[in-house]
Amino acid sequence: MKKKAIILMLIMCAATFHAENKLFIFRPNGSLIGNFISKIDSINFGTNNTILQLYKNDNTLTSVTVSTIDSIKIADETTSSYNAPTYSDDYSAISSWSNVLSWNLANVHDPSVAKFGDYYYMYQTDASYGNATSGRGHYFGRRSKDLVNWSYCGFPMANTPPTWVKDSLNAIRARMGLAPIQNPSFGYWAPCVRKVGNKFRMYYCIIVDNYIATGAQNTTANFDNSWTERAFIGMLESTDPYTNKWEDKGYVISSVSDKTSYYRSSLSDWSAYFKWNAIDPTYIVNPAGEHWLIYGSWHCGIPAVKLDPETGKPYQLKTLSDYGTRVARRVNNDANRWQAQEGPEVIYNPKTGYYYLLMAYDELSVAYNTRVCRSTSINGPFYGYNGTNITTGGDCYPIITHPYKFNNHSGWVGISHCCVFQDSISGQWYFSSQARLPANTNGNAYSNAIMMGHVRKMMWTDDGWPVVLPERYANVPQTTVCDNDLVGNWEHITLSYTFGTQKTSTTLVLSADYKATGAITGNWSFNSKTNTLTINSTIGVLKLKVQRELDWEASPRVPTIVYTGLNASGYSMWGKKVQ
Repeated sequence: MKKKAIILMLIMCAATFHAENKLFIFRPNGSLIGNFISKIDSINFGTNNTILQLYKNDNTLTSVTVSTIDSIKIADETTSSYNAPTYSDDYSAISSWSNVLSWNLANVHDPSVAKFGDYYYMYQTDASYGNATSGRGHYFGRRSKDLVNWSYCGFPMANTPPTWVKDSLNAIRARMGLAPIQNPSFGYWAPCVRKVGNKFRMYYCIIVDNYIATGAQNTTANFDNSWTERAFIGMLESTDPYTNKWEDKGYVISSVSDKTSYYRSSLSDWSAYFKWNAIDPTYIVNPAGEHWLIYGSWHCGIPAVKLDPETGKPYQLKTLSDYGTRVARRVNNDANRWQAQEGPEVIYNPKTGYYYLLMAYDELSVAYNTRVCRSTSINGPFYGYNGTNITTGGDCYPIITHPYKFNNHSGWVGISHCCVFQDSISGQWYFSSQARLPANTNGNAYSNAIMMGHVRKMMWTDDGWPVVLPERYANVPQTTVCDNDLVGNWEHITLSYTFGTQKTSTTLVLSADYKATGAITGNWSFNSKTNTLTINSTIGVLKLKVQRELDWEASPRVPTIVYTGLNASGYSMWGKKVQ
């Protein structure tokens, strides 16, 4: 009876056959076999009619046990022509300002992305290879309709900083009995942009790179046994980012100390005068309509402060507690005031019911890596993958980015300080950060200063943790992935933590008999309904999310299939099929 039913399915489907149709064989467990009609030479039954055999014109054979077949369908898999991005990851040849219109995602550092109208807008720290953007304005902007092709759209802030920064600085210094700093040395770092109602809000930070005691510029020669001055977070608003019109709303918050002395014994003293360091803001409006700012870098951790929705500023800043309550730190030790975490980014996923706090760990040039924790409350406690309370202090897992290297490319380092955003129409989440080339790439001693913007799809594990794809987003057509598409050789990387060291790939083989060998040993299966590759392995059950994406390391670049997921230790597992 099963054979007759299958024959009937095939006859009914035959009426729709044409070259771009694909024959799909569905099984109850979500497994899916797919073959283009144009590649099938004949269909027969074997072994007493218990096996369906597809003979293909490349002399290969696909066999499926009849009793495991749920249904057979024909679907049109016609895809439009696809052109992969061609820009070079080493953009040193076009790094000068005269080539700014050709940069695309060149010279990106600490990006923040949000959508307004038809465009995604990206803003960033003042940083560029060869200081190409220096003296032209602050928080370089670019925009894109497809997250692949980006164009320059101006600086939200003019080169001359707002007067309130110097005024606020010297007002605080006056209250401390200190002389004003007439010409402060400013740095412009890490903005955060969000669409709030019908306007954009951008929180930005300006650091003051002068010593507290004398006001001298921060150099080794000028060291005066004091810490450098505080940082400030301000806010810009725009109802028309397309024409780059912004209004400065002034002071939001600044670094705050819980000490009476700003004395620093030496440049190797890391006891930090400021408790909360007012840089790296991230902003969220929670489901209850509350507005929150989370900020901070190193020092005593990451605090959260509630904001007035109308002004976008704290309700008051009269006492230390008004500056926020800690939601994360790396070490549970009040004496440790130099904790290597920064760049917080907070999101809320209504499907899981959790707030997610992503943070950059370690130094930024090479070792940067991204961690994530979660909480059911915006002000914590946040917990890591292994149950560690990150709010009281602890090393955070999962790791979702880390320095890495696939074959045929120098690989990437310094991959963190991220932003996370969602397409409101498709619901797809994205992760963006800078990534740097390793030193001496292509013989360039300064190649570690080449900072390319990366945008990646963010996926979600079955138990509600975010992971990102191993390859950058390139708008590759998402045609159906079948079991037989996964058969072959893969490059696999486990993002276990090793300070400042690129993780390199090893070979994983997924065979047609559903065995996994090489980097992972075990049996594999695929659920086409959820695009989940499951490997029952010697290191546990791995559930890996599968997508089509671009092989950026291939020459020429071509679409391939990739996976991402977590192992039991909270390390990301990355893989791409080798063409």
